[in-house]
Amino acid sequence: MNKRTLVSLALFPLLAGSALADKVVSIGFSGPLSGGAAFYGKDTQSGIEMAIAELNRKGIRVKGEKVTFKLVSLDDRYLPNETATNVKRMTSQDINIIFVPHAGGILTVQPMTTRENFLLVAYSSEPKILDANNPLTFMLPPRYDNYLQPFTATQMKAFGKRLGLIGTTSAYGKQWTDAITAEWKKQGGTVGRDNGVDYATTVDYSSAVTKALAEKPDVLFVGGPSQPTALVIKAAREQGFKGGFIVMDQAKFEQMDTLIPAAYLNGSVGVLPTKEFPGTSIFISQYQRTYKKIPTSEAGLNYMGMNVIARAMELAGTTSDPKAIRAKLDDAAKSLPLNKTVYKLMGVTDNGHVDAEFIIASVKNGKYTKLRVPKVFK
Repeated sequence: MNKRTLVSLALFPLLAGSALADKVVSIGFSGPLSGGAAFYGKDTQSGIEMAIAELNRKGIRVKGEKVTFKLVSLDDRYLPNETATNVKRMTSQDINIIFVPHAGGILTVQPMTTRENFLLVAYSSEPKILDANNPLTFMLPPRYDNYLQPFTATQMKAFGKRLGLIGTTSAYGKQWTDAITAEWKKQGGTVGRDNGVDYATTVDYSSAVTKALAEKPDVLFVGGPSQPTALVIKAAREQGFKGGFIVMDQAKFEQMDTLIPAAYLNGSVGVLPTKEFPGTSIFISQYQRTYKKIPTSEAGLNYMGMNVIARAMELAGTTSDPKAIRAKLDDAAKSLPLNKTVYKLMGVTDNGHVDAEFIIASVKNGKYTKLRVPKVFK
């Protein structure tokens, strides 16, 4: 046996090991990781991270090949033009599953999905995302227009018919403001001027609150990321406002009540905290152990979404064909183990929307009263 043969034999185990190495699939994320919405962006990111860590420990196989995942995260500072730049950068690296957690960014890059060939995982409740009928969009949260009627009816009955507006001025916030204004008027109420501010950059909300309260509202519409929303509510209470709040679904009670006195939230309606949903205790304990913070639907729905995508890859037999993966989302959701669903999951609709239970709540003396409402839109 010559020296060359000996070298070849010595290298064989290394080559074999390399051939048997896991296939690594990159998952993209473009969201706000700095600036005023950074906490929100990191909450969505953490749900994906947690799902990937669990999937990698367990391992999945696609057409017999073991697959592991890697999350590639880019900061877009909540700016849609930067979302588009990030998406182009990721698709140039053959990343074909990309999570985006804000409406402005989602609507900007949605037309790029078929051209750049990627599945857009949309974490926003903006109805326009579904109205686009995009074949490569997977939307995770309930549409916010399901909240309008019950939020309005509950607060108008409890507090009165005058509504003040102090929502965030992001694209998503403006749509919410327009929608709640139309619904409030539809139910016979009056609406004051739009005193919205940019929750991502504003530090002092007292001026906007003062302007809104000068109109003597019975109810205030507020909302954006949880942390600045809490500051708006704090400013309103400290200026003597005794009425109710309609809280946009982006803001979460379980985060706000760690920042301001719980009594300030009395008389609010919003999305039921994740910890109040049945069957979420395992997810919550695992998440808190890893991230040392309270999980919201930002973490829960993105965790669930990543698990649905991994299962869809198994069923489709591909990690690189977004159309085939998209076609298997409904089957994947229906076959997902209960310990991975977080919320009650019925499937994925034909237009790519998660069909899951949603519950709203009103707050009184720190307690949540569940207000179950039928879905008007899916």
